[in-house]
Amino acid sequence: MLFDRYRYVVVEGPIGVGKTSLALRLARHYGVDMLLEKPEENFFLARFYKNPECHALSTQLFFLLQRISEVHNLIQAQMDTSHRGIVADYLFEKNVLFARLNLDDDELALYQKIHDGLAPQAPKPDLVIYLQASPKFLAERVRRRGLPYECQMAEFYLARLAQGYCDFFGHYDAAPVLTVNSEHMNFADSDEDFAFLLQCVGSMSGQRESIGRGV
Repeated sequence: MLFDRYRYVVVEGPIGVGKTSLALRLARHYGVDMLLEKPEENFFLARFYKNPECHALSTQLFFLLQRISEVHNLIQAQMDTSHRGIVADYLFEKNVLFARLNLDDDELALYQKIHDGLAPQAPKPDLVIYLQASPKFLAERVRRRGLPYECQMAEFYLARLAQGYCDFFGHYDAAPVLTVNSEHMNFADSDEDFAFLLQCVGSMSGQRESIGRGV
């Protein structure tokens, strides 16, 4: 069973890649606890998409404080008192990835100091499932889900974000990482794709492995 081997599993990837759908299915399949992003609670986010230069720092600081509170309180409580696992649809360390994309040098220096003071409170995951997809695929997924605050998002921003994730996980070594090319897989609705993923996770023997399927 996945959560006999990994107690804290994170599903990560750029906006629109399907990380929340997979995290929800994993949690329901195994009966474990969930830790999900709550972008709708960040009242700076819609302003950021309209005017990134003015609202990037406030948006990033809100997410940073929101996530450290959630990660620390929920995961520490579960690890101390429960045998149930946890699946999350975000990795705390990815906060810096977004900050580097969106903040100027002075803002980033300030943000980094605050982040570095909080980061030791965040437990490391036992496994990261990193979902990849092309910017074109991400843009189509974002368009189809139709969230008002995401309608301002340009494809070039998604391209920068996808590359940022690639660079980030190219150097990430805090936990084993299974990289998944998810463009031709539907983990929310396809039992076959979901079973294939679980099989690949179960057979992992190293720190880094990659999987994908053709058309």
